[in-house]
Amino acid sequence: MTVVIATHLREDRLNYLTAMHTSLTRQPVPWEAVIALDGADPARLPAPLAADPRIRTLALPRPVGAACARNLALTQVRTPYVNWADDDDEFTDSAMRARLTVLESTGVGWCAGWSQDLHPDGSTTLWRCPTPPGRHAAGDVWTYWHSPDTTIPIGPTTILARTELARAAPMGGLIQGEDYMTAVGITSLAPGILLPLPVYRYRKHPGQMTAQPGYDQLEAAAREHAWQYGRSLRSATRSGLADRG
Repeated sequence: MTVVIATHLREDRLNYLTAMHTSLTRQPVPWEAVIALDGADPARLPAPLAADPRIRTLALPRPVGAACARNLALTQVRTPYVNWADDDDEFTDSAMRARLTVLESTGVGWCAGWSQDLHPDGSTTLWRCPTPPGRHAAGDVWTYWHSPDTTIPIGPTTILARTELARAAPMGGLIQGEDYMTAVGITSLAPGILLPLPVYRYRKHPGQMTAQPGYDQLEAAAREHAWQYGRSLRSATRSGLADRG
């Protein structure tokens, strides 16, 4: 399986990226990572990552934004399964094996879990997404996103998906909220299973994107776009529009 990460290699996030790598080294299953350097100098990659042969980088000559950087990195994935991740977060120790076991034993398209907010003091708070644990048919996850302004139905970075499925539902062309698009896209195109255990830690810190000035200015529009996308995709696939000539 492959983890795809986009990063600007900002000074205030380098230690977090190293912590993300450390969490990957604790996984008891084979993995690799593709890191899209979004206009960043490859020489700034932290030494532990630069020395790890499981890490491959895609150096983009100029900043293109998270959606584009992640999509371009997705083309470099060479494993059957893929997981998105942010450069300032971490995986739990059981994240990869638990979801990979489900994917390989059931044949579903994706497997996800709950996440934890990781606070500056090291403590965590469990976040249970609105989608209930268990197996879900294609398109059903979107139904738990009752309106654009309510909580998203599933954590995008908790989803381990078949690579071909992720390529069919890549990051939307948004400056933010692009991960909402891929979450509803992946879960709309194939059945999957949500596990009742935390698989991802979402770090809370002053430098996180959601805490930056101006973030709220476009959040409502991004949510509306992603919500409408999920509704339209579910409708099209269920009505058979994709099969009509």
